[in-house]
Amino acid sequence: MEKLDLVTVYTAQGLLQAEVIKGKLESAGIPVLLAYESVGPIYGLTVDGLGQVRVQVPARHADDAQALLADDEAAEHE
Repeated sequence: MEKLDLVTVYTAQGLLQAEVIKGKLESAGIPVLLAYESVGPIYGLTVDGLGQVRVQVPARHADDAQALLADDEAAEHE
C-alpha cells in the first residue's frame, strides 16, 4: 500500500464549515480527508483548537485545491 502525502489546504472552525469546503473540492474531482480531534464534534467544543478541522488533500492536488478555494474567497469579497 502506498503512503499518501496529505497537505492541509484549509482549516475550518467546525465540522459543518469543513464539510462545505469538502463538498466544493470533491465536486471538482479532488479527493478530501477531514482531520480533527474526535472530542470537538462530540461535545461541540471550539476552544483551544478542539473545533478546528483540517481539510487535507493529496499533495498532487494541493495547488488545484488552493486555487479553487482562493477563487471562491475572491468571489465572496466582490
